[in-house]
Amino acid sequence: MNEGLTMDDLAVPLRALRLLSADFGRLAAPTVGVTTIWPDRLELSFHGDLAAFEAWRAALDIAPDAVTHSTQSGGRTRVLLGFGQYAGATVKLVAYADVPAPALSGAAA
Repeated sequence: MNEGLTMDDLAVPLRALRLLSADFGRLAAPTVGVTTIWPDRLELSFHGDLAAFEAWRAALDIAPDAVTHSTQSGGRTRVLLGFGQYAGATVKLVAYADVPAPALSGAAA
């Protein structure tokens, strides 16, 4: 834990957030996270919206092959994760979405 940090110590990710709002205000709004655990990191997360993740990934110039894919919750939730740099901050970009249920074979059309 980083005890004794001040708001000044979070200036880098907060500045990055302000600049992202100005530069990419047309993109979908993420859930935003800033923490004293990683005082140089800004987290942008999306729940149920992989298209918004993709738009932000492109805007932040995170290469598609730099995105990791995994599942959680017993394989029911897909997770996409990528990291980039913006205005001196490390940006953690993450998306969570339901894994589609498999189609039933032999179902009537």
